[in-house]
Amino acid sequence: MLKPFLAYAGLRRPYRFERAIPCLVAALLLLAVIAAAAWLTAIGELAAGGPRLLYFLYLLALLIAALAVVRWPALSGTLLVLAAVELLGGMGSWALTPRGSPSLLPPAMAEPPRFQWHPLLQAVPVPDLAITSATGLAIRHSSQGTRGRDPDPARLAAAAVVATFGGSATYDIGNGQGDTWPERLDEALKGDGLLVVNHGVPGYTTAEHVLQAAFYADRFGKTPRCAVYFVGWNDLRNAHIPDLDRGYADFHMPSQVDSLKVRRVGGSNVTISPLLTVLLRLLGAETDTVRYAKDPYALPPAGGADPALTAIFERNVRTLSAIDRARGIRTIWIGQVVNAQRLQGEGLYGWLPRLRDRDLPQRLAELNDALARTARALGDVYAAPPPGFFGAEDFVDQGHFSAQGARRFAAWLAPVVRETCR
Repeated sequence: MLKPFLAYAGLRRPYRFERAIPCLVAALLLLAVIAAAAWLTAIGELAAGGPRLLYFLYLLALLIAALAVVRWPALSGTLLVLAAVELLGGMGSWALTPRGSPSLLPPAMAEPPRFQWHPLLQAVPVPDLAITSATGLAIRHSSQGTRGRDPDPARLAAAAVVATFGGSATYDIGNGQGDTWPERLDEALKGDGLLVVNHGVPGYTTAEHVLQAAFYADRFGKTPRCAVYFVGWNDLRNAHIPDLDRGYADFHMPSQVDSLKVRRVGGSNVTISPLLTVLLRLLGAETDTVRYAKDPYALPPAGGADPALTAIFERNVRTLSAIDRARGIRTIWIGQVVNAQRLQGEGLYGWLPRLRDRDLPQRLAELNDALARTARALGDVYAAPPPGFFGAEDFVDQGHFSAQGARRFAAWLAPVVRETCR
């Protein structure tokens, strides 16, 4: 049985090296594919039925096709080169990319999109969503596109609404259904006739909150009695961008389309073919109307405060306060907190393009000071957890709460909201 295969591969007399070489290369690539798949399986990075498994099946199909057409060396060689490029592109980018950051390797598990494109806000939560994330968290969106379940109709009719605004730390990406801090806050305030609605969306800055407050605050048909803003971290993403657009429209706003994966073609989307992924991204960059005017990731890190960003941040705070006051909404500002123990090195963890990790806590403290001054001058409520209130165990990463941290934050915040909003 082996003899026909050896003859087919050109390894029997008369030897045909134009066949033998592609067969040998295919065998070596097959071993590399098997080794890579075995390694990812061993470390829990390869799951049955996910896009990453399809990627390896795609590589296997390329190698089988290359062997099937080995009688035509040019065609076989082309398929082998494609297989090698796809293997190196996928595994190489995965190995060189920091964990948690997107690479050209497809994800281990597919996840339904949580967000959809929006002409003003770039990306908003998909309404009526109920999924289990790739990390095992239960994620729910209400019929109004807010994080969490729809409120009980009877309670909604009787209660005053407290609307929470912020980015991923308010959406609370580190926690599943029932464990987010707005849900914990809602539990604490239930006996006070208050109902918490979570308007947080990953990546949102005060620029997006201005749009939310102006047009989209009245979810479930009720104007909030109070608005709670947990802000600062995402605005710092725009620090030290030269000639920064006052609406963050030159970098941050278009980046949300890719950060929340709502671009149709290209961007952060990943196919089972790394080469096709790159080609689609190049096509999207040239043809899509959503594009970046600036690329701050190409600039070196910068130190010190950024007065231009602080001025924009303070203006947005004043605008939000004015919108709320005109509608009879009481405004509460919360100084944002991060996990300082994870932010001590010279590197950049990725979200903020020009701030070193070690500089982020100080820059955020300065922005919180500006927030406190502005809020008090406007007659709004400002509050911030005392220094050292949170430890590393209260976070799952650089600044998103763990379940324990969410409970502690909600317990600390509840008296502030209760006093202001009842």
